[in-house]
Amino acid sequence: MTGVENTSELLVETVTTVNGREVRASVPARLHVADFLRQHLGLTGTHVGCEQGACGMCTVIVDGEAVKSCLMLACQLDGRSVRTVEDLAEGDELNGLQQAFKQEHALQCGFCSPGFLMTATALAHQGGRPDRAEIREEIAGVLCRCTGYDTVVTAIERWFAEHPQAVTDPIATQG
Repeated sequence: MTGVENTSELLVETVTTVNGREVRASVPARLHVADFLRQHLGLTGTHVGCEQGACGMCTVIVDGEAVKSCLMLACQLDGRSVRTVEDLAEGDELNGLQQAFKQEHALQCGFCSPGFLMTATALAHQGGRPDRAEIREEIAGVLCRCTGYDTVVTAIERWFAEHPQAVTDPIATQG
């Protein structure tokens, strides 16, 4: 590889909202959302693991649904809204879900944490209050090598119990 960019690659104009901010970009047609977020926008909280959609580390929320960003093209974001893990906290203040993860020691090494956090946030968009079995089923798409998942499930369960407004307004999860 020479380090020279391939200038013949097709670029696609896209306008999307990322973490509440409008983003206009010319993106290569085959650029994945994970790479767009990390390399073009500097949002490195979206982790890249397997690049095949199997590990869930790259989970983000697109229009309220959990999406594995390594399986979606950046040009598909046109006209859509994206939330990343960077959007959960307000400044240096962790939101309620992040606090629950901290209190329940659900972080371990932290590499998979953004995937769990975004999956749980998307779960709140679905409405209702999931039980342990439903939480386990939802987070099954995020793989972790450090934990037995019990603390993760407990943290998510705690968040739903302590922040009932998260079910109707997932953004209102501060504190």
